[in-house]
Amino acid sequence: MAESTDVAPTERPNGRKVREGTVVSNGMDKTAVVAVVDRVRHARYSKTVQRTKRLYVHDEENQASVGDKVRVEETRPLSKLKRWRLVEIVERAR
Repeated sequence: MAESTDVAPTERPNGRKVREGTVVSNGMDKTAVVAVVDRVRHARYSKTVQRTKRLYVHDEENQASVGDKVRVEETRPLSKLKRWRLVEIVERAR
């Protein structure tokens, strides 16, 4: 069986989860809070429902500002709540 070279949009070759979201807070030092919206189909009513997760993200240079669209990657626990790190800023807030 040949292995596929395509990588799912939420997965990386190293097996770590990757998410895209919007920065909702950057008041902490080296930490940003990113809201990730996931659209899922309701089991009974078949209506699309938005579910929002707030991820605490390690931002070493404090470069993310509120409103930026960012890509984050799963990492080892960095603190009590931080389990994600900033990979790149996809789009700056206007």
